[in-house]
Amino acid sequence: MPTSRWCRRSSRTSSPATTTTPPTAAAVRPDHIVVVIEENHSARDIVGSTDAPYINSLVHDGAQMTRSFATAHPSQPNYLELFSGSTQGVTDDACPPARTPSRAPNLASSLRAAGRSFAGYAEDLPAPGSDACIAGGYARKHNPWSDFTNVAASANRPFSAFPRGDYSGLPTVSFVVPNLRNDMHDGTVAEADAWLRTNIGGYRRWAESHNSLLVVTWDEDDYGAANQILTVLVGPMVRPGAYDQHITHDDLLRTLDDLTGARPTGRSAEAHAIAGIWRGDRAP
Repeated sequence: MPTSRWCRRSSRTSSPATTTTPPTAAAVRPDHIVVVIEENHSARDIVGSTDAPYINSLVHDGAQMTRSFATAHPSQPNYLELFSGSTQGVTDDACPPARTPSRAPNLASSLRAAGRSFAGYAEDLPAPGSDACIAGGYARKHNPWSDFTNVAASANRPFSAFPRGDYSGLPTVSFVVPNLRNDMHDGTVAEADAWLRTNIGGYRRWAESHNSLLVVTWDEDDYGAANQILTVLVGPMVRPGAYDQHITHDDLLRTLDDLTGARPTGRSAEAHAIAGIWRGDRAP
């Protein structure tokens, strides 16, 4: 286990059982996965912060990846990497990203080929399928699925379309992108934490009894050299604890691929899915 001061201490074990072979992501099949992407804060800013009580409740109840790293600075290349396994040659936040191959393989196209489904929910997106660059607190640089013509326009949804109460109609994988105030980009940690509790807390509770998974991660840190971020996974198939597997956006994408049976795309094909966090009783 790492010894950095922001790592959560837990009396619960975070090591796989030694008497049986632990299940891998490929052996776990959540019915739904929701991935929420926050902005521009290092793990040290969040873990243990009194401004983030809800996020720290997820850390307590879930698998905290203590060696999670983003790909680059600024934001846009990280979103593209997490969605497609490649920055697609993009190095800035320009809208639209000039070098993005619009039909490059990505998570949504891979899920569709596997008979599964994807949708992205972006807060303040002005209309379904919109290709707007800026609208209120919405920024297209945080919406990678809008850059690919092999992703259906119907999969590009305003967050107002995210269900409430009954989440059974969600696609297999959903990405959720809060607006610039609510993702910590322009607003505070406390504002983003409260937004997450209000808008995702219902899904988190529902997921516990419906074989579903919540992932909360960050696009990048606060321009630190390490680019170390918090990634936490919460759900009934997850064994709570702090885990020191080194992961990147590509490893998280590979985990989503393996959890859903989708073919890995880009660098996720050579990446390593998150291991050792899954409950044995969730293996088939």
